[in-house]
Amino acid sequence: MKSTLATGALLAAAVKSASADIPDGVVQFDVARRQPHPRLLRRASTTQTDITNDLTQGGYFIKCEIGTPAQSLTLQLDTGSSDIWVPASDASVCETSKSNGGCTLGSFASDSSSTFEVVGKDEFSISYVDGSHSDGDYFTDVFSIGGSSVTNMTMGLGSDTDIPYGLVGVGYKTDEAIVSDKQSLSAAYDNLPIVMLNEGLIKTNAYSLWLNDLDASTGSLLFGGIDTDKYHGDLTRISIYKDSSTGVFTSFIVALTSVQAVSSSGADTLTSTGFPVAAVLDSGTTLSYLPQDLAQEIWTEVGAVYNSEAGAALIPCSRASSGGYLSFGFGGPGGALINVTMDELVLDLTSTGNAPTFTSGRYAGQDACEFGIQNATTDPYLLGDTFLRSAYVVYDLVNNQIALAPTDFNATSSNIVAFASSGAAIPSATVAPSQAAVTATSAFTTPAYAAATGFSSSSSTSSSSGSSSGSSSGSKSAAGMVSVPMDMIHVGLVSMAMFAAGGMLVL
Repeated sequence: MKSTLATGALLAAAVKSASADIPDGVVQFDVARRQPHPRLLRRASTTQTDITNDLTQGGYFIKCEIGTPAQSLTLQLDTGSSDIWVPASDASVCETSKSNGGCTLGSFASDSSSTFEVVGKDEFSISYVDGSHSDGDYFTDVFSIGGSSVTNMTMGLGSDTDIPYGLVGVGYKTDEAIVSDKQSLSAAYDNLPIVMLNEGLIKTNAYSLWLNDLDASTGSLLFGGIDTDKYHGDLTRISIYKDSSTGVFTSFIVALTSVQAVSSSGADTLTSTGFPVAAVLDSGTTLSYLPQDLAQEIWTEVGAVYNSEAGAALIPCSRASSGGYLSFGFGGPGGALINVTMDELVLDLTSTGNAPTFTSGRYAGQDACEFGIQNATTDPYLLGDTFLRSAYVVYDLVNNQIALAPTDFNATSSNIVAFASSGAAIPSATVAPSQAAVTATSAFTTPAYAAATGFSSSSSTSSSSGSSSGSSSGSKSAAGMVSVPMDMIHVGLVSMAMFAAGGMLVL
């Protein structure tokens, strides 16, 4: 995703300590799952907000407060964009009755805030690849998350928008919408992570993301540190790459260098003429999008079929119980390796529990689900929530590195380690040893599809790299971090009339 600011508006911040038991420089946002219906060196605060998981929509959301007096909104967390923006309460999309949609996650009434100030009239403008958009003013106001508050935070106000919820972008400030609109890096402003650093909430511009599994009720976003109890094995550092057209760091592009399909019947190394694949780690994208040749190989292995009416690859819902998994490698031999199981990749198409069914073909009569890996025709490709749930991810915007490790699903203990200082290396992470040599495009060869049979059965193949860590439910952030609780909400699954409860699919 992508975002914008008013030229010259600064993000001055006044921080209030929300919790006296959190050491210096720590901000943590906890994550809680929302059930579906059927993006200072002084003492810091812990910010608690729920992340709700609504399987019919997609995305990870944080509960925030804006203005004076505070107005509550739930905004999508997005590592693929860089601005905060909110829908205006008088936007047409919000005035729609709740029974027909509307801004059910909240909107902002600027007239009701005594601290609201416009800093860029008609300068906020953002659009997305699906054709949706948001336009309006840049403004400053109080922004609070889980008890920590910043004053004069620059945000966009979507007065003309067709998106019924706002976003919290935490990417590079060079990806702010104002930079694109003005065609100038000098138009960039300090966004949320930089404000946290400038105000001493965290010691460096870095954060770690633990989304947990598809059915989980907890997860977290931790600014300024890592939680070593939330992953298995060791963190591996890989480089973030500059945007090929601008020559600057704008998004979290990493080198995907291998994919393997593994099941009870065998294993296959998959190939693509696109290797190494430039892939963006983007929490604002529900699904994952890979090159056509690679996506097609994956579909053949797991039994997914592309449906032109849906414009997506679909799969029998029963395949979620397959013990097969896909193994994603980053940074070449010896680099990070993340295994994604089928129960994280088979997604419901409706919220009612009544799945549409295939009416013909080899799956006739079976319930249909959406597959979490789709095809794309151009780079950079996207690794969204269907991948990110299986990885513990550390984003280091100072050293331009990502660290990855297999997630510890539903971990109950916490061991938070802070970054020592601005620019300090990611704690407990080692560098991928061969990533400097990752440059060549591999030849495309058709795999034997030895794993395909195993994906059609309920095997017990395991992709876990360790046992659950600990049993303590206590959690305490260390110095130099901000930990944020979030609510998980899935946005962007296939939504069309043909997928209404009880609908039929013809293949």
